[in-house]
Amino acid sequence: MNPKSILKGRGAQRHIPNQFFDLSHEMRDDFLEYCYKEGELYDKNITNYSQVFPKTIVNKVSSPDVGMVYSLNPYQGCEHGCVYCYARNTHEYWGYGAGLDFERNVLVKKNAPKLLEDLLKKKSWKAQTIVMSGNTDCYQPAEKQFQITRQCLQVFLKYKHPVGIITKNALVLKDLDILRELAKYDLIAIHISITSLSEETRRVLEPRTTTTKKRLETVKTLTENGIPVNVMLAPIIPSINSHEILPLAKVASDYGASSIGHTIVRLNGAIGSLFTDWIEKAMPNKVKKVLSQIEACHGGTLNESRFGVRMRGEGQIAEQINSLIKLAKRKYFSEKEMIRLNCDLHEPFKNGQLKLF
Repeated sequence: MNPKSILKGRGAQRHIPNQFFDLSHEMRDDFLEYCYKEGELYDKNITNYSQVFPKTIVNKVSSPDVGMVYSLNPYQGCEHGCVYCYARNTHEYWGYGAGLDFERNVLVKKNAPKLLEDLLKKKSWKAQTIVMSGNTDCYQPAEKQFQITRQCLQVFLKYKHPVGIITKNALVLKDLDILRELAKYDLIAIHISITSLSEETRRVLEPRTTTTKKRLETVKTLTENGIPVNVMLAPIIPSINSHEILPLAKVASDYGASSIGHTIVRLNGAIGSLFTDWIEKAMPNKVKKVLSQIEACHGGTLNESRFGVRMRGEGQIAEQINSLIKLAKRKYFSEKEMIRLNCDLHEPFKNGQLKLF
């Protein structure tokens, strides 16, 4: 690795043009790029928070690959800076770029708890698990300041409604009191993403995330408090963390995880060029090998959008990865099982204001 060439604390190493801007609206950073190449500090590399006002907060998920029907995202953009993140492309719909903009310009949905409660109070709403962080991490650093995730969890508890959480941040333990209450009714499942046991790899791949050690401790703490945890070995990136599948699975099991899941990396839209730029700077000795093996998993391209294939890949390398995952499940999780969340307790009127009568 060549850390001197890396923009510290960020996954993306440059701005990416927004595909929805035509040439007449092109935004250029020639001066900033020049300063960066010359080793000069051209900005303070800070994160900006902006409030937005969505009309709805729960989204129907149409993809058959992701294992969820509804998602809820309190924040758009993510300071964690994971260079491979598929959600980067969605930032373009807000007029930003998928590169540094995604990490530096985080949109905050303060009205999320109110919108969620309005939905759960409807007579027409039929309870199904709503997953927080279907797009960006609900426990990214912004949560320390805004506590929107905590407020949403309070709504889920009030209406006895099932909720899943996907995160790679130990900040989830801040809400342990609410999570324990939800777990009493089988209303909560937590999915912790752990990509590598190597801190060197974690720092360049996911620069502002919780350390692997703290994530494992989070798995243990949650499990000891009766909260079911699934560990996501995601994404698996050939020749970066693919050799860690069995060690990761063993450690996850040892720390109390009930199950594991995985995806194989895919680099759609702007992520392909972003990842290529990153690996040329972070791992110059692995560029050709890693990119060619990712392409081998997706029919010769970094981009993969086909349902049924995009998350698991195809070809010999993908088959090897998927076989290792199956072996890991048999070896370390054969006597474990993730619970099914309870959708039968949700009663919008009893648990809402009418219970006062």
